[in-house]
Amino acid sequence: MAIQKGDFIKLNYTGKFEDGRVFDTTDEELAKKEDIFNPRGLYGGDVVIVGAGHTIEGLDEDLEGKEVGYSGSVVISPEKAFGPSNPKLVETVSITKLKDRNVHPGLAVEIDGKRGVVSRVIGRRVTVDFNSPLAGKTVTYEYTIEKVLETDIEKIQGLLALYTGLRDLEIEAADGVAKIYTPTALTFNQRWLMAKNRVSSELFKYSGFKEVQFIEKVTAESEAQVPAEAEPEPEAEAEPESGKSSEPEV
Repeated sequence: MAIQKGDFIKLNYTGKFEDGRVFDTTDEELAKKEDIFNPRGLYGGDVVIVGAGHTIEGLDEDLEGKEVGYSGSVVISPEKAFGPSNPKLVETVSITKLKDRNVHPGLAVEIDGKRGVVSRVIGRRVTVDFNSPLAGKTVTYEYTIEKVLETDIEKIQGLLALYTGLRDLEIEAADGVAKIYTPTALTFNQRWLMAKNRVSSELFKYSGFKEVQFIEKVTAESEAQVPAEAEPEPEAEAEPESGKSSEPEV
């Protein structure tokens, strides 16, 4: 059966620039080989909902109509990838604003809380590009559709992994009610506080659940396994964990 919007699928992929450099992949060994391995990332394939914006627009659109087991590639323009480069995000500043005085093109810098890359140095003036490193790039994604998730438990587990990086929470699902048992320590994890609302809303929209319960469960073993506090994303809401390279993420 052809893949359609709303399907939960397991997807393996590798993203490349036009020159062949890999910037993102679900393949752990390839990530290590290309020196983009992220120890906080989950490898082995992402679970995404087709049409839900879990991947970039061009890839999301290409998934529709394909069959399980399909392997192929798609070339994606900046407009449907990571957006065009915004000239307003290119600024010229005094070199005195930079902590590192050994300034040169390509140097990563942070100014007033914004991260950018030096593109030009003229005298004591420095041009810094604050656009995402992926902005304005045409990219190619090679991907394989591994499976369509059919059971409610698989779907819940997939969303939890996508948004939080957690794969081993105890879950029950019956009669339109999902029960997700969580260790108490997650209460203090900022990513979790943002992500659980996204997980709930997508279960309501795409899986027909009427109620989602998050139930604290305390055991000595579970408390020891809770990850450290994740760094909060700049957005108000949690974003999917897809994107395995340490810098930048998809």
